[in-house]
Amino acid sequence: MQDFAGRPGAALVVGGNGGIGARVAALLAARGSRVAVTHRRTPAEGVASLPLDLGAADAAAQADAVVEAVLAEHGALHTLVHAAGPHVPMVHLGRVSAADMVTQLHDDAGGFFTVVRAALPALRESRGSVVAVTTAATSRFPKRDGLSSAPKAAVEAMVRALAVEEGRYGVRVNAVGPGMLTDGMAARLIGSGELSDEALEITRRNIPLGRFGSADDVAEAVCFLASDRAGFVSGQKLDVDGGYGC
Repeated sequence: MQDFAGRPGAALVVGGNGGIGARVAALLAARGSRVAVTHRRTPAEGVASLPLDLGAADAAAQADAVVEAVLAEHGALHTLVHAAGPHVPMVHLGRVSAADMVTQLHDDAGGFFTVVRAALPALRESRGSVVAVTTAATSRFPKRDGLSSAPKAAVEAMVRALAVEEGRYGVRVNAVGPGMLTDGMAARLIGSGELSDEALEITRRNIPLGRFGSADDVAEAVCFLASDRAGFVSGQKLDVDGGYGC
């Protein structure tokens, strides 16, 4: 499939160096799009990307500069994918400090708004689309996930609001909610020991398909929503969770 081969300009993947973002960027490129990615820290070897720290005090200026750089290089922006997010520890909400929640809301929800605000004029011009990578935990809550899922619920509320307000410009806005994966944050939680073998087995039993997904599964959903095949889809969230939220 070459869904994006005829599109002028490029796609921008914010967080395109992460476990999910890198697979999204690769699949967009494989399907014909020119792709720009951002990184918060050192980019992967061989990846041409732009620095962007959405938690920084000058995040808005950084986001404006990134969009301007994409437009200067590629002429237009047809897709914005927000796949950024730091490692979030699994902690009961009763043990989360107010400062930690404020920081996470700032980085997740505030970061999403910051980059969308910067990209909207270009997306209106191209009648493009936004896809936010959030979480399946806003559909069915797993214990100790509130520090991650609460800010992402705010992102999903903005997805719906933007879909309503930006539709008049032809801009579509959707979200993809990853469930338990073998890549990305889930892999970090497993590696850090925050998810024990017992917890993993319980999680697996709660998934109707009986297995974990992958970043490639999420990338497929993102690329579908960004493509013209989803041209009449806006304001929606597609969970990629093996049926966990059923």
